[in-house]
Amino acid sequence: MTLENRIEAFVELGRQLKSLTPEDRQVWARMAQSRNPWFDEENVSCALHGITQMLEEQYLREWLYPYHLKQVTPKKVGVVMAGNIPMVGFHDFLSVLMSGHYLLAKLSTDDQPLMRRLADMLVGIEPAFANQFEFVEILKEADAIIATGSDNTARYFEYYFAKRPHIIRKNRTSIGVLTGHEEADDLKALGEDFFRYYGLGCRNVSKVFVPEGYTFDKFFEANQHRSNILDHHKYQNNYDYNKSILLVNREPHFDNGFMLVQPSTNMVSPISVLFYETFNSLTDLREKLEAIKDKTQVIVSAHGWLEGSIPFGQAQCPMVWDYADGVDTMAFLQKL
Repeated sequence: MTLENRIEAFVELGRQLKSLTPEDRQVWARMAQSRNPWFDEENVSCALHGITQMLEEQYLREWLYPYHLKQVTPKKVGVVMAGNIPMVGFHDFLSVLMSGHYLLAKLSTDDQPLMRRLADMLVGIEPAFANQFEFVEILKEADAIIATGSDNTARYFEYYFAKRPHIIRKNRTSIGVLTGHEEADDLKALGEDFFRYYGLGCRNVSKVFVPEGYTFDKFFEANQHRSNILDHHKYQNNYDYNKSILLVNREPHFDNGFMLVQPSTNMVSPISVLFYETFNSLTDLREKLEAIKDKTQVIVSAHGWLEGSIPFGQAQCPMVWDYADGVDTMAFLQKL
């Protein structure tokens, strides 16, 4: 296959995904929930929308333009995919196949049905892709590795794959910055960054930095419409558990009935909990953000006012050129 063939196939995949009916999406969600109860219809639909955005032809061509993919010598690239949110491994799937390499994909047990369905659709569009990837359990034959996991599994990956070219991704989370001057719509958008995918993604905001004396009343009010999140039994179980821990330990926190806001210097909060930390000046804020940059995936602020941030509500809307952990996957693949 030529690069042009590959582009055309993925563009068509995007078109077909965009044309899925509400009934189709329900089927996809039922498939997903058979493995992972967190993957409900709303979140599967959101993930599908994100993929269709990536596969817009103009974005694909703009993304690929800087790379010299016609000069790539095909290698076997093993990818260990995460399964924390629906189809989170798609970008690596896309990158390896678009680069012209052969993909050995180790799927997460939590996200197998959706990734397999995407792969089947791609082969239906361009049968030549059937010879370009394989789903495997062991990556011994891989010439290079891309792996995503926790900090603990990353240490294992670093050791096990040390002699092969690799990208190893570790735990990261996303950060919000508030000034106290945000409008209700801004705070509502920030709620999307916190609640989407029940907070399970590395692009979910799990902590905010706020000025000293900040109160969360307006944030709670702007997101009151999200109270039905408690309809998901697993989320409610997490909320009830974390609330009981805070109460038993008499730890300071705010509670609006379906989410908890807790002061903490930690970054990764439990499901249903938003951590916060205060700053006393812009300089102080920048110093704190600099200290945690290696653990930060995305920073959000109202309309992206803070340098290096993106607008509230956009944390879970990466473009195709937005690489996890800031590591250029395609440049890595191009050099193999």
